Amino acid sequence: MARKRRFSEDPFGPTVERLMNETGVTYRALADKTKLSAGYLNHLVHGNRPVPSNDVVETLAASLGVEPEHFREYRLRVITDKLEAMPELIDRLYRRLG
Repeated sequence: MARKRRFSEDPFGPTVERLMNETGVTYRALADKTKLSAGYLNHLVHGNRPVPSNDVVETLAASLGVEPEHFREYRLRVITDKLEAMPELIDRLYRRLG
């Protein structure tokens, strides 16, 4: 089996699906581990539901054997939260990117 990357570059749903395939876990088994419904998990994988809260991402990550930071959307939320707490950094970054 290929070594898992620390951080996924793919969107949330495909990342969950890849991890499920790598670990050999089914929707039903993941549902049992996470206490989420298999149908909801299927909707997440196929992009029919938005990326869930960080709490749910953390639960999924633990059940799939990765850190929450593995998911791109989780990392983006962490960065956004930190930026919101530092308005001066937002302005400097905006000027630099502009």
